[in-house]
Amino acid sequence: MYQFSRAIYRELARDIDGTVSVRGMCAHEHVLRSCEATVERLVADRHYFARPSRTLFNDIRTCFPMRAQSRVWAVVQRYVNAADEYLQRLPAAGLDANGQPLQCRATTRRGTPCQRVPLHHNGYCPSHQHLAETEEMELEVAA
Repeated sequence: MYQFSRAIYRELARDIDGTVSVRGMCAHEHVLRSCEATVERLVADRHYFARPSRTLFNDIRTCFPMRAQSRVWAVVQRYVNAADEYLQRLPAAGLDANGQPLQCRATTRRGTPCQRVPLHHNGYCPSHQHLAETEEMELEVAA
């Protein structure tokens, strides 16, 4: 999965303002680490990562001059969407992006993770479909 984060960095590297320092890191290092962290979270926690493109852009935008902001947004959005599409195709094979078997997102009554294979459209096994319906109702109420 690092090919996505490295591709974002490579495409944006020439526009990074080298004089900027973020949290004690040079701007290049901050952009690279932010790209990698976003892709890692996209892989590990996709259902709870609402706007990965916007999150990454907000993390790295201070490392770029104003004239490059629209280009940075376009690059981030294109590559994060490509990574997301790639990840959406993986569940059909029964493995996550790290090659591990998929597991249901729910926990059992004892507090251990459910070991059953989830359905690809919502991440819950057939026994826990009622949790997916609850999430949908919460989203409707919030909207």
